[in-house]
Amino acid sequence: MNRKNRLNRKNLKSGIVFASKAGDYVENRIGKAIENSRFKAEDLPEKPEEMTWYRVPLERGLSGDGSEYYIYVKLADPKKLCIFFSGGGVAWNEYTAARPVTGGKVASKQPNFYWNNLRPFTQIMNINVGITDIISDKNPFKDWSFVVITYATGDFHVGNNDYPFKTEDGGEDVLHFHGYVNFLESMKVSTALFPNPDTLLIAGNSAGAFAVPALAGEVVDDYYPRARNITLFSDSGQLLYKNWRKTAKNIWMAKDSIWKPIHTDNITYDWYKDLYEKHGERFRYLYSSSVRDHLLSAYYNDIVNRKYETDADVREEYYQQLKVMVDQLKELTPHFGMFMNEWKLPIITMGGTVHTSVREPHFALFTQNGISMAEWLRDAVEGKVYDVGMDLIR
Repeated sequence: MNRKNRLNRKNLKSGIVFASKAGDYVENRIGKAIENSRFKAEDLPEKPEEMTWYRVPLERGLSGDGSEYYIYVKLADPKKLCIFFSGGGVAWNEYTAARPVTGGKVASKQPNFYWNNLRPFTQIMNINVGITDIISDKNPFKDWSFVVITYATGDFHVGNNDYPFKTEDGGEDVLHFHGYVNFLESMKVSTALFPNPDTLLIAGNSAGAFAVPALAGEVVDDYYPRARNITLFSDSGQLLYKNWRKTAKNIWMAKDSIWKPIHTDNITYDWYKDLYEKHGERFRYLYSSSVRDHLLSAYYNDIVNRKYETDADVREEYYQQLKVMVDQLKELTPHFGMFMNEWKLPIITMGGTVHTSVREPHFALFTQNGISMAEWLRDAVEGKVYDVGMDLIR
């Protein structure tokens, strides 16, 4: 290697180290600010106030790294309940298990695949934004009751395994794929606080978008069988991988009713297909995506090319896959409501389009064809299901 190449590699390594330290510093500062502010969610008291977010620690809950697990709840209209499955990446093998998300990894653009704990910073991902905003009158769900099932296990909320893996530095560790146990414990809290809602929205973004079809049937059959006005909504749940069935069965150790319906590389479609065959038009079905999702395309690129990055080619492949998926969901039922968008955010989307919107400020601020996602979702839960942005994929 010549002197110029050695110098370039040294500069690149120094740049990565600097970005990593800067990213960790920013995350820690934000986390400390949340901890020391009035915006920190307190633990649920015996007499909670309405329109206030609270944490509920779950004794049997567990985050991926073995640390504490808690959910968020908000008491408001007891007849309108949203059960929201949070996103936060996915781990599908030993390599991804060894690379959880940190502020430093994100800033330095190193591979980082899932959140493995609920540190103070993660509060800003879970509450008081988008559909969980309790301040803005532009949020039509402000007055709903909520149970936010947080996510820090990398298993689409369906795992039940303690998975040993080698760390990046060659050590040994365990990833607790306890998403399904966390879900069960969360539902105990939900039914205790909200025993009899009339209207039920089961929604999720990113990893939580996959969980919606996997667990919605159980939510209704086992916990809310008397609910009649039920809407399901997955925001950004497309990631094709030929080994999803093996992953769910052997790595996450999901129960039979979760892994057995997986037959293709599209786990979301397989779960929705199984759900529709069992429940038919009992639910309203909704799906949303941006057309060239910068983050999901990077995940897909890592699966097929071992490159955790996005570019124009892989985003185009994501777009073509999205067109197929929309057609598949419409074949299940023509009443499957779609919201396609081409929204971009400077720097963040890196030439692509946004990843998820339902728990982002642009949930109520951006529009596609003159309609915001907030308006579209409000109409759907009121029985008016329609499509937005289909011209983008036709």
